Amino acid sequence: QVRLVESGGGLVQAGGSLRLSCAASVSIFSINTMAWYRQAPGKQRELVGSIIRGGSANYVDSVKGRFTISRDYGKNTVYLQMNSLKPEDTGVYYCNADGGTGPYPGKYWGQGTQVTVSS
Repeated sequence: QVRLVESGGGLVQAGGSLRLSCAASVSIFSINTMAWYRQAPGKQRELVGSIIRGGSANYVDSVKGRFTISRDYGKNTVYLQMNSLKPEDTGVYYCNADGGTGPYPGKYWGQGTQVTVSS
């Protein structure tokens, strides 16, 4: 089992920044893909970006150039740096881990953290 705990959400004005953290209960080196999703009120959950073990990150077009995913293997933590935030970035942000064929097969979710961007 993999436990994910997100933190760092909050209320910010448009144009501001937030950094979300996702702490994993296992070594993230053993996780195939770490990803961030978000869900706005009344909308489906959508992928924001993902990062493959040993690889670089990919992002949905709406956040390219504004959001950055990074990781700290020593802390087993993945980050989502969000800059130039817009009201449409508002939602609950979830961390996701895909264990692939490694020691933790399956997909895991955190509890989510609320991000609210005011105009």
